[in-house]
Amino acid sequence: MVLEERSVTRAASRLHVTPPAISNALARLRELFADPLLVRSGRGLVPTPRALELLPSLREATAAMSRVLEGDGGFDPATCTRAFALACSDADHLCVVPQVAALFTHRLPRAQLRALSIDHFEASGGLEQGETDVAIAPALPLGPGLHARTLYRDDAVVVVRGDHPHARDRLTKASFNALGHVDLWLALGKGGVGNRHATAFFQEHGLERRIAMVAPSFAAAAAIVASTDLAAGMPRRIAERCRTMMGLRILELPTPPMEFQMQLVWHERTHQDAGARHFRALIQEALGEPASGARKKGRASRAESRRIA
Repeated sequence: MVLEERSVTRAASRLHVTPPAISNALARLRELFADPLLVRSGRGLVPTPRALELLPSLREATAAMSRVLEGDGGFDPATCTRAFALACSDADHLCVVPQVAALFTHRLPRAQLRALSIDHFEASGGLEQGETDVAIAPALPLGPGLHARTLYRDDAVVVVRGDHPHARDRLTKASFNALGHVDLWLALGKGGVGNRHATAFFQEHGLERRIAMVAPSFAAAAAIVASTDLAAGMPRRIAERCRTMMGLRILELPTPPMEFQMQLVWHERTHQDAGARHFRALIQEALGEPASGARKKGRASRAESRRIA
């Protein structure tokens, strides 16, 4: 726990023990492994090479012990004190996480919900390294050891400020191409899968975006649009939220709908874990989706192929 938190105080808080108890346990581990394991750097602790070498094995051992102790019958949401981590874009932080949090705090009152950014997910190695329990990501073929289930479907729209002088209620290709656009680089300061998909879609339908600015998040793009004559493309869910918060205007694309689906992704190491299964089911329930129908390595289930409202 200290290796993950890089802080004795935070580790103690997660485990519901005192910081001295954590310090005593760390001292015993240092003696056992003949290595300092964690050294102070600034305000936190930094793992030694030996600690980083041990971390994957320790995570596997901890997960295995949790499965043994909890099992299907032993996991109790009411008394669970685990931390569950969900990685997603800022669009889902605004549109999905609040719904998940409302149910999470009711069902798992002693547990901790960690909503992580896509940047953290990318930089930490995500699901494979154990930093994240589940991620919300575009529906793509899966890599080895990954499972997924469709979480929701959405489509893309364009937003401009409410009193934009040039946009009409219905965009044409000419008016779309004449607008200056805010592009989105969401993952580690670069365009991600959604960005590449949008670019390919626009090119296929004769649309050209003149990129005037680049923003790191949908919320930042919406704030820029609210105070300029620029436009931004984004999922309808986040556009509706930003329209309410910032007084934006939503315009439909002058093309067939650009639809996409987002999926809940998790690693094999937590596939059978009772707590992780409960967390995944809770996320699906929060969005009004049943908890069955997972797929592995790109094979979609019948439940996933239906239209999701």
